[in-house]
Amino acid sequence: MDPQEQKPCKIHLVSATESPEFAHLTQYLTRSSIIGLDAEWKPLRGQQLTFPTVALLQLACQLRQEPGSDSNESEVFLLDLSSIPLPSIWELLREVFVSPDILKLGFRFKQDLAYLSSTFCSQGCDPGFDKVEPYMDITGVYHYLHHKQTGRKAPKETKSLATICNEVLGISLSKWDLYLLQELQCSDWSHRPLTEEQKTYAAMDAHCLLKLFDFFRTNVPKEGRASSDLTEMSSSVMSLGLKEILEEHVNGDRITSARFSEALDIVRATAASESLQNIAFGKGVISRKISRHTMPMDESLLKIVKKYGDKILLKESDRKPKASKKKAKKKPSPHAVCKSKQLDNIGDWQGPPPWELSLGGDGCPKFLCDVMVEGLAKHLRCVGVDAAIPSSKKPEPRLLIDQAHREQRVLLTRDAKLLRHQYLIKNQIYRVRSLLKNEQLLEVIETFELKISEGQLMSRCTKCNGRFIQKPLTTEEAVEAAKGFQKIPDCLFNKNLQFWQCMECSQLYWEV
Repeated sequence: MDPQEQKPCKIHLVSATESPEFAHLTQYLTRSSIIGLDAEWKPLRGQQLTFPTVALLQLACQLRQEPGSDSNESEVFLLDLSSIPLPSIWELLREVFVSPDILKLGFRFKQDLAYLSSTFCSQGCDPGFDKVEPYMDITGVYHYLHHKQTGRKAPKETKSLATICNEVLGISLSKWDLYLLQELQCSDWSHRPLTEEQKTYAAMDAHCLLKLFDFFRTNVPKEGRASSDLTEMSSSVMSLGLKEILEEHVNGDRITSARFSEALDIVRATAASESLQNIAFGKGVISRKISRHTMPMDESLLKIVKKYGDKILLKESDRKPKASKKKAKKKPSPHAVCKSKQLDNIGDWQGPPPWELSLGGDGCPKFLCDVMVEGLAKHLRCVGVDAAIPSSKKPEPRLLIDQAHREQRVLLTRDAKLLRHQYLIKNQIYRVRSLLKNEQLLEVIETFELKISEGQLMSRCTKCNGRFIQKPLTTEEAVEAAKGFQKIPDCLFNKNLQFWQCMECSQLYWEV
């Protein structure tokens, strides 16, 4: 099916239990067979003694397929937990989380569940939430698809949701769109009202889980056993790190993707039942009395759940913030405190910068980001600023200083030890205060009064810092340039796009 023919997913902000949106949600839940789960909260800095408060819970609901239908109708509901009295929806969510009639999808959702449980407990909804079942983690789905396509197990390193969507669905972003989405991810989700951009970002973060599962579902063998080499979707997958941003284009209230699943086989719907049912998931059997008028899963989905389904189970240790394992430091001596204050001051910028024309520079800002702020280099490149990184992961201070001198760069760092060498690199070293990459970028722009123009946004390679060729490539020219080097998604061939290529590493870029 042509992605352009897909209808945009509807987004509903639910702010009160008396609202029409909440009534629509409860009706949708009785007809949904699959739900994508995600949550948003205000980012916390430093070590915290409590979990952050979840401000928004996203439910991307996919209706059961009707016999003869070849489409998966879905809508996204954004539960505003800062406005809704939590006790009024606690039982509803608890029931949805453990309903055997609904498959729950998530991306490392165990941490979200711990935060969500803590948020509800703080409002008197004790004991919060402790289980999600049946559940499938998108990381496990990616492992299956990677093995099916390549014949090899997926690499052990943690894949972001952005990377998974790019590899599986062929989604790609221009650098500026990616930068804007990263800002949304780190925004203050407790502030009201939410912007339209925040609503769209939150919705598609959950909606993409449905699209990834649809693609997975079409690739599951219809009969017989799957390969014995398939990666098991174990609970360890669910607890890996923090989720990252989805590489998808934001366009008003539309949620689009570059590739959608093909039509599914016609499935048989079964009648709802309110009697005691036993349904097997994985190795166990779940018994429960249906309290809501939900319909059991169709046969094809139930087979997938039996074979690949899992669950999230919070232990008592998961409900407490992890304390730092570092030993308590001894109280510093007055001399050490004085020395620390001196280091606080030497990182302050005192211009002019080495690229200043009056100093013999070329007027073009150039930076060298050490390993502690290496992520900042890509953000600077996104806005067209020359930002180099050391060739070695653990470079000697002398090598960093020599490179900064030689290339007339300002050395950016958060390493207090490196600041001690300022006497060797006067007016060429700056200590970055901010912790988040987006805030670091703004800090550098303001400190050095950088002028960012629209023409700079597609001018530098985020991979190697090289410059793009001046003339954009057509699709035919890009295909020829990418041979044996880079795969261009098939979904881009029918679009009138322009491509840019790095003159240093030949990496191709395009806008969507």
